[in-house]
Amino acid sequence: MVTTRDTAREVAANVADPELPLLTLADLGILREVEVDDGRVVVTITPTYSGCPAMAAIRADLTASLREAGYAEVEVRTRLSPPWTTDWITEAGRRKLAQAGIAPPGPVPARATGPVPLTLGPPRRRVRCPRCGSAETEELSRFGATACKALWRCRACAEPFEHVKEI
Repeated sequence: MVTTRDTAREVAANVADPELPLLTLADLGILREVEVDDGRVVVTITPTYSGCPAMAAIRADLTASLREAGYAEVEVRTRLSPPWTTDWITEAGRRKLAQAGIAPPGPVPARATGPVPLTLGPPRRRVRCPRCGSAETEELSRFGATACKALWRCRACAEPFEHVKEI
């Protein structure tokens, strides 16, 4: 029977995200804690947002992977605070996104405290093309294949690409 915490953490960390299978849960930054006690594993994850439709699949994949690794009893807990942010995506995860032709998110903009200034018009954003690196890009749709991605097009190389939104 496998009982080490490091082994359980490695197994959990290498589970693929069902919506972005090129990323592991560790790459995505949603794996918070892994504890092992008498062969029982408790994994704590933070969803990318409270309504993430992939959570059921992530729980099932975590449970299956850990049981396959020899852990008979697995519990997956959800922690909502602090909320996940795209800043938690690792550098390896950002590289994998770019290599797959998906523009990784930039840093999350600082949030104002106190009164929120009102601006008229959408904020201008620059997303670099993951294929040619040009900043001459435009958003085609706020939503891509999943709610966490937007559809963009590069004006320089004319290729469409997806962009993981900053949240």
